[in-house]
Amino acid sequence: MKFVFTDKKVNLPNKVHAYAEKKVGKLDRYFKADAEAAVVFSVEKGRNNVELTVRSGGTIIRVAESTSDMFATIDAAVASVERQIRKNKARLEKRLRQDAFVRTVDEEESSFAPETEEEDFSIVRTKKFPIKPMTVEEAVLQMNLVDHAFFAFKNIDADGAFSVVYKRNDGGYGLIEDEA
Repeated sequence: MKFVFTDKKVNLPNKVHAYAEKKVGKLDRYFKADAEAAVVFSVEKGRNNVELTVRSGGTIIRVAESTSDMFATIDAAVASVERQIRKNKARLEKRLRQDAFVRTVDEEESSFAPETEEEDFSIVRTKKFPIKPMTVEEAVLQMNLVDHAFFAFKNIDADGAFSVVYKRNDGGYGLIEDEA
């Protein structure tokens, strides 16, 4: 597994990066050889934040954790990734390494993430509506008018490509565009 560490507005000692590499490296058994882990460290308002993104093939798993201690935050992020993998075990088995879910003796005692029952994806409602061509500004306005967290539209500025605008946690807006 390749590691990319980013420190945002904080200077961390090498022992934090080494600890993160050791802990995140334990996730290597779930992923194929091409896996890459991006770890972003930051400190805001006295809270230590870790954003962990693991990419392997077409699979991307991302978690963000925040605690008062950077080492505990790293542990929590790794546990969250394990929890996501176990929760979606049946769907991920084809994408991960073949022996990813074979347990070892020492792992059973030290695992942070308890086994949870996998839930089915069940579509409880289907909506059909025409996707109208509009600008990004119009889409943001429409999203705010209907008081939704996201809004799908055909982006006039991108030759009618399918796009989605969404509200971000920081109060701004995001745009997702189809590459085609």
